Amino acid sequence: MCHLLQSVPLYGSSNLIPVNMKKLIVIVPMPGTFLLDIAGPVDVFTAVDGILNETGIAPGEGYEVILASPLTTKKIITKSQAEISCNVKVEDIDRPIDTLIIAGFPMKMLETSPRFINWLHDIYPTVRRIGSVCVGTYALAEAGILEGKEATTHWQYSQDFQNRYPGIKVDSNPFYTRDGNVYTSAGVSSGIDLSMAMVEEDYGRDVALKAARKLVLYLKRTGYQSQFSSLLQVHTLENSIAGKLHPWMIRHLQEDLHVEHLAEHCNMSLRNFNRVFLKETGMTPAKFVEKLRVEVARKYLEDSDLSMEQIAEKCGLGGLVSMRRTFMRHMMVSPSDYRRTFRTSLQAV
Repeated sequence: MCHLLQSVPLYGSSNLIPVNMKKLIVIVPMPGTFLLDIAGPVDVFTAVDGILNETGIAPGEGYEVILASPLTTKKIITKSQAEISCNVKVEDIDRPIDTLIIAGFPMKMLETSPRFINWLHDIYPTVRRIGSVCVGTYALAEAGILEGKEATTHWQYSQDFQNRYPGIKVDSNPFYTRDGNVYTSAGVSSGIDLSMAMVEEDYGRDVALKAARKLVLYLKRTGYQSQFSSLLQVHTLENSIAGKLHPWMIRHLQEDLHVEHLAEHCNMSLRNFNRVFLKETGMTPAKFVEKLRVEVARKYLEDSDLSMEQIAEKCGLGGLVSMRRTFMRHMMVSPSDYRRTFRTSLQAV
Protein backbone atom coordinates (compact mmCIF):
# COMPACT_ATOMS: atom_id res chain seq x y z
CA MET A 1 0.00 0.00 0.00
CA CYS A 2 1.28 3.43 -0.94
CA HIS A 3 1.32 6.01 1.85
CA LEU A 4 0.84 9.70 1.09
CA LEU A 5 1.41 11.41 4.40
CA GLN A 6 1.01 15.10 5.22
CA SER A 7 0.46 15.98 1.57
CA VAL A 8 -0.50 19.58 2.37
CA PRO A 9 0.74 22.02 5.04
CA LEU A 10 -0.26 20.93 8.52
CA TYR A 11 -3.46 22.47 9.79
CA GLY A 12 -2.65 25.42 11.99
CA SER A 13 1.11 25.26 11.36
CA SER A 14 3.01 28.41 12.28
CA ASN A 15 4.74 28.87 8.91
CA LEU A 16 1.53 29.92 7.16
CA ILE A 17 1.61 33.73 6.73
CA PRO A 18 -0.75 35.22 7.72
CA VAL A 19 -3.39 32.50 7.94
CA ASN A 20 -6.16 34.91 8.90
CA MET A 21 -5.88 36.60 5.47
CA LYS A 22 -5.72 33.41 3.46
CA LYS A 23 -8.81 31.65 2.18
CA LEU A 24 -9.23 28.31 3.93
CA ILE A 25 -9.84 25.59 1.34
CA VAL A 26 -11.11 22.38 2.92
CA ILE A 27 -11.07 19.29 0.73
CA VAL A 28 -12.83 16.21 2.06
CA PRO A 29 -11.39 13.03 0.48
CA MET A 30 -13.94 10.25 0.63
CA PRO A 31 -12.86 6.60 1.02
CA GLY A 32 -12.42 4.79 -2.28
CA THR A 33 -12.30 7.89 -4.45
CA PHE A 34 -9.83 8.41 -7.29
CA LEU A 35 -6.61 10.05 -6.16
CA LEU A 36 -6.93 12.71 -8.87
CA ASP A 37 -10.30 13.78 -7.42
CA ILE A 38 -8.31 14.90 -4.39
CA ALA A 39 -4.88 15.80 -5.76
CA GLY A 40 -6.21 17.89 -8.65
CA PRO A 41 -7.89 20.59 -6.54
CA VAL A 42 -5.12 20.42 -3.90
CA ASP A 43 -2.42 21.11 -6.49
CA VAL A 44 -4.36 23.91 -8.19
CA PHE A 45 -4.99 25.90 -5.00
CA THR A 46 -1.50 25.20 -3.64
CA ALA A 47 0.11 26.33 -6.90
CA VAL A 48 -1.90 29.54 -6.94
CA ASP A 49 -0.95 30.28 -3.34
CA GLY A 50 2.70 29.96 -4.33
CA ILE A 51 2.21 32.21 -7.35
CA LEU A 52 0.57 34.91 -5.23
CA ASN A 53 3.42 34.74 -2.71
CA GLU A 54 6.12 34.85 -5.40
CA THR A 55 4.64 37.67 -7.46
CA GLY A 56 3.21 39.84 -4.69
CA ILE A 57 0.00 40.21 -6.71
CA ALA A 58 -2.14 39.96 -3.58
CA PRO A 59 0.14 40.49 -0.55
CA GLY A 60 -0.79 38.31 2.40
CA GLU A 61 -3.65 36.67 0.51
CA GLY A 62 -3.88 33.27 -1.10
CA TYR A 63 -5.06 29.84 -0.06
CA GLU A 64 -4.44 27.56 2.86
CA VAL A 65 -5.37 24.04 1.80
CA ILE A 66 -6.17 21.27 4.24
CA LEU A 67 -7.54 17.76 3.93
CA ALA A 68 -10.34 16.94 6.36
CA SER A 69 -11.42 13.37 7.02
CA PRO A 70 -15.14 12.51 7.06
CA LEU A 71 -14.36 9.44 9.18
CA THR A 72 -13.44 8.95 12.82
CA THR A 73 -9.84 8.41 11.67
CA LYS A 74 -7.58 10.75 9.70
CA LYS A 75 -6.47 7.94 7.38
CA ILE A 76 -8.28 7.61 4.03
CA ILE A 77 -7.71 4.77 1.54
CA THR A 78 -8.25 5.81 -2.09
CA LYS A 79 -9.41 3.65 -4.99
CA SER A 80 -5.80 2.96 -5.96
CA GLN A 81 -5.07 1.86 -2.37
CA ALA A 82 -2.92 4.93 -1.76
CA GLU A 83 -3.27 6.01 1.86
CA ILE A 84 -3.80 9.68 2.59
CA SER A 85 -3.24 11.20 6.01
CA CYS A 86 -5.64 14.09 6.51
CA ASN A 87 -4.72 17.15 8.53
CA VAL A 88 -7.86 17.08 10.64
CA LYS A 89 -11.27 15.44 11.04
CA VAL A 90 -14.14 17.54 9.74
CA GLU A 91 -15.73 18.12 13.13
CA ASP A 92 -12.44 19.45 14.52
CA ILE A 93 -12.19 22.39 12.10
CA ASP A 94 -12.45 25.49 14.28
CA ARG A 95 -11.91 28.28 11.74
CA PRO A 96 -14.21 29.77 9.09
CA ILE A 97 -14.16 27.78 5.84
CA ASP A 98 -14.01 29.75 2.62
CA THR A 99 -14.37 26.86 0.16
CA LEU A 100 -15.47 23.31 0.96
CA ILE A 101 -14.99 20.59 -1.68
CA ILE A 102 -16.27 17.03 -1.36
CA ALA A 103 -14.09 14.70 -3.44
CA GLY A 104 -16.01 11.56 -4.36
CA PHE A 105 -18.54 9.64 -2.29
CA PRO A 106 -18.81 5.83 -1.91
CA MET A 107 -22.37 4.61 -2.50
CA LYS A 108 -22.27 2.47 0.64
CA MET A 109 -22.00 5.65 2.72
CA LEU A 110 -25.46 6.78 1.59
CA GLU A 111 -26.94 4.71 4.39
CA THR A 112 -24.03 4.65 6.83
CA SER A 113 -22.79 8.22 7.13
CA PRO A 114 -25.42 10.27 9.00
CA ARG A 115 -22.71 11.89 11.12
CA PHE A 116 -20.91 13.33 8.11
CA ILE A 117 -24.11 14.25 6.24
CA ASN A 118 -25.42 16.09 9.30
CA TRP A 119 -22.12 17.95 9.64
CA LEU A 120 -22.28 18.89 5.95
CA HIS A 121 -25.85 20.14 6.32
CA ASP A 122 -24.94 22.24 9.35
CA ILE A 123 -21.68 23.69 7.98
CA TYR A 124 -23.07 24.72 4.58
CA PRO A 125 -24.68 28.02 5.71
CA THR A 126 -21.33 29.14 7.14
CA VAL A 127 -19.13 28.65 4.05
CA ARG A 128 -18.66 31.10 1.18
CA ARG A 129 -18.97 28.36 -1.42
CA ILE A 130 -19.22 24.60 -1.59
CA GLY A 131 -18.42 22.15 -4.35
CA SER A 132 -18.12 18.51 -5.30
CA VAL A 133 -15.96 16.39 -7.57
CA CYS A 134 -17.43 13.41 -9.41
CA VAL A 135 -19.99 11.56 -7.24
CA GLY A 136 -19.39 13.95 -4.36
CA THR A 137 -22.68 15.37 -5.62
CA TYR A 138 -24.42 12.54 -3.76
CA ALA A 139 -23.12 13.93 -0.46
CA LEU A 140 -24.40 17.42 -1.30
CA ALA A 141 -27.74 15.97 -2.33
CA GLU A 142 -28.07 13.87 0.84
CA ALA A 143 -27.41 17.00 2.90
CA GLY A 144 -30.22 18.83 1.09
CA ILE A 145 -27.82 21.37 -0.40
CA LEU A 146 -28.74 20.71 -4.05
CA GLU A 147 -32.52 20.68 -3.76
CA GLY A 148 -34.00 22.81 -6.53
CA LYS A 149 -30.56 23.57 -7.96
CA GLU A 150 -28.75 22.63 -11.15
CA ALA A 151 -25.99 20.04 -10.84
CA THR A 152 -23.84 17.64 -12.79
CA THR A 153 -22.06 14.43 -11.88
CA HIS A 154 -20.14 11.67 -13.62
CA TRP A 155 -22.10 10.67 -16.72
CA GLN A 156 -22.27 7.01 -15.61
CA TYR A 157 -24.24 8.02 -12.52
CA SER A 158 -26.39 10.81 -13.93
CA GLN A 159 -29.53 8.72 -14.47
CA ASP A 160 -29.33 7.09 -11.04
CA PHE A 161 -28.71 10.50 -9.50
CA GLN A 162 -31.75 11.98 -11.24
CA ASN A 163 -33.95 9.06 -10.21
CA ARG A 164 -32.78 9.25 -6.61
CA TYR A 165 -33.09 13.05 -6.34
CA PRO A 166 -35.94 14.23 -8.60
CA GLY A 167 -35.88 17.70 -7.05
CA ILE A 168 -32.44 18.41 -8.52
CA LYS A 169 -31.98 19.64 -12.10
CA VAL A 170 -29.38 17.20 -13.40
CA ASP A 171 -27.38 18.05 -16.53
CA SER A 172 -24.99 15.25 -17.47
CA ASN A 173 -23.17 17.24 -20.16
CA PRO A 174 -21.08 19.98 -18.48
CA PHE A 175 -17.68 19.50 -16.91
CA TYR A 176 -18.91 21.67 -14.04
CA THR A 177 -21.87 23.81 -13.02
CA ARG A 178 -22.48 26.69 -10.67
CA ASP A 179 -25.82 27.51 -9.07
CA GLY A 180 -25.42 30.32 -6.56
CA ASN A 181 -22.58 29.35 -4.24
CA VAL A 182 -22.92 25.64 -5.03
CA TYR A 183 -20.56 24.09 -7.57
CA THR A 184 -20.59 20.55 -8.95
CA SER A 185 -18.22 18.85 -11.37
CA ALA A 186 -18.21 15.65 -13.40
CA GLY A 187 -15.62 12.93 -13.32
CA VAL A 188 -12.09 13.00 -11.95
CA SER A 189 -10.14 15.55 -14.06
CA SER A 190 -13.08 17.98 -14.08
CA GLY A 191 -12.22 18.78 -10.46
CA ILE A 192 -9.21 20.61 -11.88
CA ASP A 193 -11.45 22.59 -14.24
CA LEU A 194 -13.71 23.48 -11.33
CA SER A 195 -10.79 24.60 -9.16
CA MET A 196 -9.33 26.71 -11.96
CA ALA A 197 -12.70 28.40 -12.43
CA MET A 198 -12.79 29.22 -8.71
CA VAL A 199 -9.27 30.65 -8.90
CA GLU A 200 -10.26 32.85 -11.82
CA GLU A 201 -13.27 34.11 -9.85
CA ASP A 202 -11.05 34.93 -6.87
CA TYR A 203 -7.95 36.44 -8.49
CA GLY A 204 -8.71 36.99 -12.16
CA ARG A 205 -7.69 35.47 -15.44
CA ASP A 206 -4.02 36.50 -15.31
CA VAL A 207 -3.41 34.53 -12.11
CA ALA A 208 -5.35 31.57 -13.49
CA LEU A 209 -3.21 31.66 -16.64
CA LYS A 210 -0.03 31.68 -14.55
CA ALA A 211 -1.32 28.61 -12.70
CA ALA A 212 -2.18 26.92 -16.00
CA ARG A 213 1.38 27.48 -17.22
CA LYS A 214 2.87 26.18 -13.99
CA LEU A 215 0.72 23.04 -13.97
CA VAL A 216 0.77 22.62 -17.77
CA LEU A 217 -3.02 22.81 -18.01
CA TYR A 218 -5.47 24.03 -20.59
CA LEU A 219 -7.34 27.08 -19.37
CA LYS A 220 -10.08 26.41 -19.65
CA ARG A 221 -12.58 23.83 -20.73
CA THR A 222 -15.79 25.76 -20.39
CA GLY A 223 -18.18 24.36 -17.82
CA TYR A 224 -20.78 23.78 -20.48
CA GLN A 225 -18.44 21.92 -22.82
CA SER A 226 -19.76 18.38 -23.02
CA GLN A 227 -17.96 15.97 -20.68
CA PHE A 228 -18.55 13.09 -23.06
CA SER A 229 -18.48 13.69 -26.81
CA SER A 230 -21.44 12.59 -28.91
CA LEU A 231 -18.87 11.47 -31.48
CA LEU A 232 -17.66 8.97 -28.88
CA GLN A 233 -21.06 8.08 -27.49
CA VAL A 234 -22.37 6.98 -30.85
CA HIS A 235 -19.80 4.19 -31.06
CA THR A 236 -21.36 2.61 -27.97
CA LEU A 237 -24.57 2.19 -29.97
CA GLU A 238 -22.91 -0.66 -31.89
CA ASN A 239 -25.52 -2.07 -34.30
CA SER A 240 -28.10 0.64 -33.76
CA ILE A 241 -29.38 2.76 -36.62
CA ALA A 242 -27.40 5.76 -35.37
CA GLY A 243 -24.27 3.65 -35.07
CA LYS A 244 -24.59 2.49 -38.66
CA LEU A 245 -25.46 5.97 -39.94
CA HIS A 246 -22.75 7.79 -38.04
CA PRO A 247 -19.79 7.36 -40.44
CA TRP A 248 -22.01 8.20 -43.41
CA MET A 249 -23.42 11.31 -41.73
CA ILE A 250 -19.93 12.57 -40.87
CA ARG A 251 -18.98 12.35 -44.54
CA HIS A 252 -22.16 14.09 -45.69
CA LEU A 253 -22.65 16.91 -43.17
CA GLN A 254 -22.62 19.47 -45.98
CA GLU A 255 -25.64 17.80 -47.53
CA ASP A 256 -29.35 17.76 -46.72
CA LEU A 257 -29.76 15.31 -43.83
CA HIS A 258 -33.49 15.64 -43.36
CA VAL A 259 -35.15 12.65 -41.76
CA GLU A 260 -36.69 11.53 -45.05
CA HIS A 261 -33.22 11.14 -46.56
CA LEU A 262 -31.93 9.27 -43.52
CA ALA A 263 -34.85 6.84 -43.60
CA GLU A 264 -34.33 6.27 -47.32
CA HIS A 265 -30.63 5.60 -46.77
CA CYS A 266 -31.57 2.93 -44.22
CA ASN A 267 -34.27 1.44 -46.48
CA MET A 268 -36.90 2.03 -43.80
CA SER A 269 -40.28 3.67 -43.79
CA LEU A 270 -40.29 7.17 -42.33
CA ARG A 271 -42.60 6.21 -39.47
CA ASN A 272 -40.61 3.12 -38.49
CA PHE A 273 -37.30 4.96 -38.80
CA ASN A 274 -38.47 7.74 -36.46
CA ARG A 275 -39.81 5.24 -33.94
CA VAL A 276 -36.70 3.03 -33.84
CA PHE A 277 -34.25 5.95 -33.86
CA LEU A 278 -35.98 7.65 -30.92
CA LYS A 279 -36.09 4.39 -28.97
CA GLU A 280 -32.39 3.66 -29.53
CA THR A 281 -30.93 7.13 -28.99
CA GLY A 282 -33.46 8.97 -26.84
CA MET A 283 -33.67 11.82 -29.35
CA THR A 284 -35.23 12.56 -32.72
CA PRO A 285 -33.14 12.16 -35.88
CA ALA A 286 -33.25 15.93 -36.44
CA LYS A 287 -31.89 16.66 -32.95
CA PHE A 288 -29.19 14.00 -33.35
CA VAL A 289 -28.03 15.50 -36.66
CA GLU A 290 -27.94 18.99 -35.15
CA LYS A 291 -25.89 17.80 -32.18
CA LEU A 292 -23.52 16.01 -34.56
CA ARG A 293 -23.06 19.16 -36.65
CA VAL A 294 -22.24 21.16 -33.51
CA GLU A 295 -19.84 18.50 -32.25
CA VAL A 296 -17.89 18.49 -35.51
CA ALA A 297 -17.90 22.30 -35.58
CA ARG A 298 -16.51 22.30 -32.04
CA LYS A 299 -13.61 20.09 -33.11
CA TYR A 300 -12.86 22.37 -36.07
CA LEU A 301 -12.86 25.38 -33.73
CA GLU A 302 -10.44 23.62 -31.39
CA ASP A 303 -8.09 22.02 -33.88
CA SER A 304 -8.12 23.98 -37.14
CA ASP A 305 -7.46 27.41 -38.62
CA LEU A 306 -10.57 27.30 -40.78
CA SER A 307 -12.63 30.48 -40.88
CA MET A 308 -16.07 30.60 -39.30
CA GLU A 309 -17.62 30.63 -42.77
CA GLN A 310 -15.69 27.51 -43.79
CA ILE A 311 -16.67 25.67 -40.60
CA ALA A 312 -20.33 26.60 -41.03
CA GLU A 313 -20.24 25.29 -44.60
CA LYS A 314 -18.38 22.06 -43.78
CA CYS A 315 -20.78 21.24 -40.94
CA GLY A 316 -23.96 22.13 -42.80
CA LEU A 317 -24.83 24.84 -40.29
CA GLY A 318 -25.87 27.41 -42.88
CA GLY A 319 -24.54 30.95 -42.57
CA LEU A 320 -22.77 32.58 -39.66
CA VAL A 321 -25.98 33.72 -37.97
CA SER A 322 -27.49 30.24 -38.14
CA MET A 323 -24.27 28.64 -36.93
CA ARG A 324 -24.02 31.03 -33.99
CA ARG A 325 -27.64 30.43 -32.97
CA THR A 326 -27.30 26.65 -33.15
CA PHE A 327 -23.92 26.62 -31.37
CA MET A 328 -25.25 28.84 -28.57
CA ARG A 329 -28.22 26.56 -28.08
CA HIS A 330 -26.01 23.54 -27.46
CA MET A 331 -22.82 25.00 -25.96
CA MET A 332 -24.15 28.16 -24.25
CA VAL A 333 -21.24 30.13 -25.72
CA SER A 334 -20.71 31.65 -29.17
CA PRO A 335 -18.38 29.94 -31.69
CA SER A 336 -15.96 32.88 -31.60
CA ASP A 337 -15.82 32.93 -27.79
CA TYR A 338 -15.37 29.16 -27.73
CA ARG A 339 -12.43 29.36 -30.13
CA ARG A 340 -10.91 32.33 -28.28
CA THR A 341 -11.10 30.51 -24.94
CA PHE A 342 -9.56 27.34 -26.28
CA ARG A 343 -6.75 29.10 -28.12
CA THR A 344 -5.94 31.22 -25.07
CA SER A 345 -5.66 27.93 -23.21
CA LEU A 346 -3.16 26.57 -25.72
CA GLN A 347 -1.08 29.74 -25.56
CA ALA A 348 -0.99 29.47 -21.76
CA VAL A 349 1.04 26.28 -21.69
